[in-house]
Amino acid sequence: MHLTVLSRSSEIYTTRRLVEAARARGVRSRVVDPLEVEMGLFDQAPQAYWRGKRFPRTDVVVPRIGLSIHQYGLSVVNQLELLGIPALNGAYGIAASRNKMRSLQMLSAAGVPVPRTVMASDPSGLKDMARLVGGVPVLVKLLSTSEKSGVMICETLQSLEAALEAILGLGQNIVVQQYLKGAKGRDLRALVVGGEVVAAMRRRPPVGRFSRNLRRGAQFEQVSLPPVYARAAAQAARVLQLEVCAVDMLDVKGTPRVFEVNSSPSIREAESACGVDAAGRIVERAMALVRGGRAPAGAGRRRRDGAAAAARP
Repeated sequence: MHLTVLSRSSEIYTTRRLVEAARARGVRSRVVDPLEVEMGLFDQAPQAYWRGKRFPRTDVVVPRIGLSIHQYGLSVVNQLELLGIPALNGAYGIAASRNKMRSLQMLSAAGVPVPRTVMASDPSGLKDMARLVGGVPVLVKLLSTSEKSGVMICETLQSLEAALEAILGLGQNIVVQQYLKGAKGRDLRALVVGGEVVAAMRRRPPVGRFSRNLRRGAQFEQVSLPPVYARAAAQAARVLQLEVCAVDMLDVKGTPRVFEVNSSPSIREAESACGVDAAGRIVERAMALVRGGRAPAGAGRRRRDGAAAAARP
């Protein structure tokens, strides 16, 4: 069996651990930089090339597509799926998770609890947006075309007015989200592999800072996830058709509120805080899908709608 990891570098922690886990299980592996893959469509027959040659034979692909190469990387995943190569995750799920508002729409429609959220292209209606989610305090998120976001807390109408002055004219979409103060210190992340929660952590931002960004000094500790939270995480992964993802939730009075799903999560935190062989679980899931002859969740739909999924923002 052969596994290909789509990643910019073999030195990235998660990529390196996936290669180590594959080797430990007797699975051959290689790391392919998505930006080195060329794609072609000839007489309706797609082709993929790597370093000037046909894309090498592989049984399954594990995409690690960062925001910096989102659009091109998504096209590469879609192209490999068109060639019949199973991808863990596929282009449909990656695209859905990266569009933050679309993912929340899908989750809400499927009955997954999410924070109250509104979105608009004109920030002049910021006060009305805040009222719709229950009033201040609120989270204000600025979404760029790359789906990177800036986040600020507005706890008063005065701070909301200041935020309005700062963002007018930026031309970015605005998302206003209910700020659940009761959830402070109960920011949870569940790592889901193959529909099962394999690690759960509580994230605590540095003292005096609000941050849910994993790379800004947040501390992690293992938690035992109640069944209702595990079900919400697994359902979120299923709705977005992701075999591997991190589901971020707020713990609000015993109710989970899913606010984000990450389709290319780092596994460093799960392995260090929880002592879980997350890389091994991902590789074993890929092996099971190949040996069982089963396509990843949603693969049929991705094959039909692959081109559209790759084009979605």
